[in-house]
Formats: sequence, structure tokens, C-alpha cells
Amino acid sequence: MTGRVSERSVRASAPEYQGALGSLSVNASLPDVLEEGMRGAREAELSGDLHEAARCRLAVAEACRRLGRTGEADRAWKASYRAARAAGHEGAMAWALWSGGTLARQRGAFRLAYRLLHLAAEAGERGGDVVARGYSLAGLAETGRIQGDYASVARLHEQLLTEARRRGEARHTVWALEGIAQMYRNTGRFDEALALFEEAAETAERAEDRRGWAWALRGIADVLSARDGDVERALTLLSRAEEACREIRLRSALAYNHKMRGNVLYRAGRYGQARELYAQALDEFRGMDEPRGTALSRLGLVKTEARLGAAAARTAAELTALRTDLERIGLFHARDLVDGAAAELGIDPLPEPTGSEPGTERRALPDTGAEALRAADPEALRSADPEGLRAVDPEAPRSADREGLR
Repeated sequence: MTGRVSERSVRASAPEYQGALGSLSVNASLPDVLEEGMRGAREAELSGDLHEAARCRLAVAEACRRLGRTGEADRAWKASYRAARAAGHEGAMAWALWSGGTLARQRGAFRLAYRLLHLAAEAGERGGDVVARGYSLAGLAETGRIQGDYASVARLHEQLLTEARRRGEARHTVWALEGIAQMYRNTGRFDEALALFEEAAETAERAEDRRGWAWALRGIADVLSARDGDVERALTLLSRAEEACREIRLRSALAYNHKMRGNVLYRAGRYGQARELYAQALDEFRGMDEPRGTALSRLGLVKTEARLGAAAARTAAELTALRTDLERIGLFHARDLVDGAAAELGIDPLPEPTGSEPGTERRALPDTGAEALRAADPEALRSADPEGLRAVDPEAPRSADREGLR
């Protein structure tokens, strides 16, 4: 592990806020960002400034995505891309593609996420936008991590952490620390996970990055609950994180906070309270069209209802259906999550899906993802000189991804 982020990185920046919106803080309220972005986009379009229109539409896309307004976010990133393409600006195209890829991941469209983030990294390199390329590579790494294929993305996380520290980029340092910590936590390395989550929280607080700080507190709370059974301290940390989420209007992060509060209460045997939190999180995730959070909240809800007396046959049927849904989404570790719940509740083994063999291994990543991760090269961040301009058109992707852009 390399040394801590440079002390010269005093405050976290928000590079997705550009042009006339470049003065906005990383902690700016998302409704305010949305309002400023819409106003700036209208003015830029009236004046014919396509580059500025692309930058304002990017801010709109990101505000809508984080507010859970996914349909509006989808339209906004595509509008940003079209304006950037018309302006012939590769860097702005890269940022639009990054936003689209991040949204695709949030919606559980992993193949499309890999495709768009790979295109974003290429456009960022051609346009000489080191930050856009770095964010795009981070997006690829996070997509693989969320799918549960740690072997494919662990080294990329480490490389991006090293590069973020070298550049003094506090926000990306926090992201990388949290990603590595999450992989440690999910593989039972609680002490290492806690150390990294705590470093992430310290770095985020020093850089005044409320978003990164809230996610780090959530991670610390999870480890303290799972490792030590320290319920009250975990709940206190989650309450502090919730305040930050509400302050900035981080709707998705708030829903994950509620789901984690359910996890903490479930581990403490407070099943009635846990059920209320899981149900609340489930409604929040469904309202945002976020399938991963929806499925994980459903899992918590099934477990709490089983503890509260639900029939074993009903629980087994719900877990079997949930396992199928998780695998359809593309979460590689779905079988472990659901089979672990079945074992915990004493109703294993669950029936295998029709036509499958027990113990059949499933490929972690789609071909698109494996290819994109193989091509990810953080060393290029040190010398991201533009190469020849080449059109990148997400409106005409490979046939396998076409449905995701409709």
C-alpha cells in the first residue's frame, strides 16, 4: 500500500461540473446543481456554444442520476454527448460517455456500462483529458467490483489509488480506498477493511468531501457491526452519514444507508426494526429503478420475515426466485449471498434452476467487460497526449448493446 494522499490536496473537486458551473462545490445541493445546469444549458444552446451546452448537460445528467431520476439522466447524458460531438470536443464526449456508463451500472446494465466506460476512456485519452480517462477507468474497476469479480479488478483499484495519490486527487483517493476496503470486507479481512475505511473517512473529511465521507462512515459502521457487534456505534455513524446524504440530497446513497441500518439491526436480532428499514430501502430503490439495491433489500426482507416466523417453504421459494434475479442482473456473487442466507436460516440446499447442474460456475464478467478491463491502462494517465481524432457514436453501438441506448 502506498502512502497517504498528499496534504496539498486541500479540498476535493468536482470535475464533472465544468465551464460556467466549474465553481460548484462537490458538496453542492443536487437540486441546485440541476437548476444551474438547466439554466446554463438553455443559455448555451441559444448562443450556439455547443461545448458549453455539453458541459451543462453533463451536470444535469449527474444531478439527475444521483437524485434517482434515471430517465432524465439518460436523456441528459445523450444530449451532452450529441452537443460534444457536434462541437468536435473529445474531452466533453468522454465525460458524457462516462456519465452514461455510470448510469448504466446504476441501472444494472453491466454490459452497456463496460461498453460506454471503455469508449469514455478511449475518448479521454485521445482528447488529452487525463481526469476523464481516470474517472472512466475507475468506473470500469467499480463495475467489475460490484459484479463481484475481485480477481479482475483488485490490481486496477490499487493502480488507480497510487495514481490518485501521486496527483493529490483526494476525491479519487477516497473512492479507491473505499473500493479496496469493500473487497477486503466482503472476503472477511475485517481489520484491513476497517483501516482503509477509516483512512478514507479522514481523507474525505480533510478534503471537505461530504459524499465520500458519508460512504466511508457507512463502511466503518458495517465492519464494526459485523466484526465487533458494536450496534450503537454503528447506528451513530450511520446517522451522521445520513445527515450528509440529506444535506446534499444523495438519494441513492441514502437508500443504501437505510439498507445498511437494516443489516446492523438484523445482526443485533432486532428483526422488527430491521424489517421496517429493509422495506423502506426497498421502496426507495424501486422508486429509482436501481435493481441491485432492490434485490439486496429484498434479501434482507426475506431473512427478517423468516426470523419473524415466515414458513420455511415460502422463504425457500423467495430465496430461489431472488437468486435467479440476482444472477440475471449480473451479480457474480449472487449464489454465495443467497445460499449463505439459506444456510443461515436452515433451509438449504435451495433447488437448482431448471437445466443447470449443482455447482456450475458462472462467468464473472461479460465478454465486453473482460475486454474493457484488459485494455484498462492506468500508466497512460501519466502521458495522455491526444492521438488522432476518431468518431465515437454511442447512438450506433455494437448490436449486442443497442437495446440499452433506447
